[in-house]
Amino acid sequence: MTTRPEIKSPPFPADTVSIAGAETGVLHIDLDALVNNWRALARRVAPAECGAVVKADAYGLGIGRVLPALAMAGCQTFFVATPREAAEARALDGRARIFVLDGLFPGAADDILAAAALPCLAGLAEVEEWAAHARRIGARLACALHVDSGLHRLGLPLDEVQRLAARPELLESLDVVLVMSHLAAADDPADPANAAQLEAFTLLRHLLPRAPASLAASDGLMLGPDFHFDLVRPGYALYGGQAFRGARAPVSSVVSVYARVLQVRDVQPGGAVGYSGSWRAPRASRIATLAVGYADGLGRAASAPTGASGGSVIIHGARMPIVGRVSMDLITVDVTDCRLPVARGDVAEVIGQTLTLEAVGADARTIGYEVLTRLGRRMQRVYAGGGA
Repeated sequence: MTTRPEIKSPPFPADTVSIAGAETGVLHIDLDALVNNWRALARRVAPAECGAVVKADAYGLGIGRVLPALAMAGCQTFFVATPREAAEARALDGRARIFVLDGLFPGAADDILAAAALPCLAGLAEVEEWAAHARRIGARLACALHVDSGLHRLGLPLDEVQRLAARPELLESLDVVLVMSHLAAADDPADPANAAQLEAFTLLRHLLPRAPASLAASDGLMLGPDFHFDLVRPGYALYGGQAFRGARAPVSSVVSVYARVLQVRDVQPGGAVGYSGSWRAPRASRIATLAVGYADGLGRAASAPTGASGGSVIIHGARMPIVGRVSMDLITVDVTDCRLPVARGDVAEVIGQTLTLEAVGADARTIGYEVLTRLGRRMQRVYAGGGA
């Protein structure tokens, strides 16, 4: 009888708990890599300030661990999406500047003030409401003004900026600490929309009170110093994302996802695998079933019916294809050609250094941002570094 080599691939991080303690998979979050990413981006954009976007529970990685790690590293400005997120962030850091990117929700002024946060006012009606609240409480209220330089989503358009500039009584009630906008095509350095938005933003900000300016987020900061202004707002790049189509951002992977092999079985030629029998074995095959599925954030579009390519995982250092349908809790992987035997209890990399967020997103016909923010809550989260 041949003794099976004692090999696990990929090597599971030594400073985490065993995957045996997880019911489905493990989401490993490297807080040291996160901090190093922020510092690398801060160096790149200096002398501009480098903030951090921690909306959507820090892109699904847990604001309770991410924000304190970044604050300890020196980050002083954070961006969230909603008043509730602002309250969560404020509970974690009593001194940081916290901006609410989605602006002033109707009737939310008290909630934003309770969180000592700053709304990014994106329309004249929001400016009027915030100014009226300032007059009611008898104090100038700090805020950012978000102008629309071409994304046509949130933001004060040119006509509203002009009307606001003509109403100094509104601005007298406000302490405008930032004028900002957002780029539509920053991931593509060749897109002429970037230069057009830069020109539009420069025009719009000069119509408003003199204040620090911010235009670039994760991809925009890679477009060069002309886009940095006084403050950049990286989000996805902090977490290791590489969406920019030009030079690679100076960041490394923060997230790794591992799943356990539950069962391995032989399937005869022509045997159907998974729902609807969408994949049929073209030869005698070894099929491993893994404890991860679309409930854990692995998109159903990564399925691979016969004749089509889909997602993949890394087992024993080899990239093995997903076959058949991705289901809620499980995937099936063709391990016939794996260089080492695959057995129950083995560990597969689902996302990591080899299978990046971008690669997994492409396999699922989406983007890495969506993959990151959809990682399921039932996966065991393991934090390493950053005082973890």
